[in-house]
Amino acid sequence: MDVLKVVAEGATTSFRYPHFILGVQPTYEMPPPSTIYGHICSALGDLVDPGGVRFAYHFTHAGLVEDLEHVHVLSPSTGKLPGTAIPKVLEGNVNPFRRWLIFQPRLTLYINHLGWESAFRSPRYPVALGRSQDLFTYTSVERVSIEESADAYFEATLAPYRMARRTGSGVVVLMPRFLNHERNRAPNFSQYVMLRNRIFSRDLLYFGDEPAETYWTDPSEPIIRGCKLGLFFHSFEEGPDGPSAPLA
Repeated sequence: MDVLKVVAEGATTSFRYPHFILGVQPTYEMPPPSTIYGHICSALGDLVDPGGVRFAYHFTHAGLVEDLEHVHVLSPSTGKLPGTAIPKVLEGNVNPFRRWLIFQPRLTLYINHLGWESAFRSPRYPVALGRSQDLFTYTSVERVSIEESADAYFEATLAPYRMARRTGSGVVVLMPRFLNHERNRAPNFSQYVMLRNRIFSRDLLYFGDEPAETYWTDPSEPIIRGCKLGLFFHSFEEGPDGPSAPLA
């Protein structure tokens, strides 16, 4: 099956944890699905129907760094400028806080919409991932043929939550899956597993009479121990088996 494969690289990025606002702002180590949706819409130049869109990705970086940022908190003023009768319009304070940044991020994004190739070759808006100031550039846009296989390896990727019981190598995270723009960007959350280290499908655990799975793989990536890079495709919608969905 053919899919669109897009490689984007940048200097820094940050994926903010929701509801975390005091003193320090940590980052997810991988982009949430809602960030991927916004990235796709930015390239296309408009909001797209999330129905039927499937994506997978491989995300690497050179490490995490800490930065010091400042928030300017302003409020109406009743005073005057020093030495004049000119009224102040605003006054406020500068509040510093620490933010964690991802250094030298690289995103390889797989999408099941071949018709979007021209949009990624000539994106409508500046290419960014995460914050608007975290500019990226597309270093590769191509069509690739992916294959199904029982043998695959996975690394630096986001897996469906069901994989948590099959491997002890992942980190379970709650991520925003989709922002509902019809409800003032209300977020919908889902659980996922971040697979940062390499694992092989042959080492996964199965219980009872569960059949072994087959996985989509990218034969254009390096083959390791006879296995091709495995891909977990996700949906922006919530289905009976969670947000992870079959590609076809």
